[in-house]
Amino acid sequence: MSRAILRFVRLSPTKARLVAREIQGMNGEEALAKLEFMPNKAARIIAKVVTSAIANGGYDADEVIIKSCRVDRGPYLKRYRPRARGMASRILKPTSHIYVEVEKES
Repeated sequence: MSRAILRFVRLSPTKARLVAREIQGMNGEEALAKLEFMPNKAARIIAKVVTSAIANGGYDADEVIIKSCRVDRGPYLKRYRPRARGMASRILKPTSHIYVEVEKES
């Protein structure tokens, strides 16, 4: 079993979880093919993490399954936008931590 972690990526965890749930339990090669044709920003980022997890174990993509693909919430980047009458409103830009574990198919 091998894993890869990508932390503090500038991506909403809610949107990334939709993509992560799609590939859990899939064969590594099928998952990468599916992620390649998804139109989401999260799909491109998760594909890189899956590729890294496969390479960390020294496996080929067709001989592994994705055991878990988890997306946790990271800290928010806090920004401010000027508003009327000298006030300011807060803008929260979310970040995510992405964890991928792969294991050899039995």
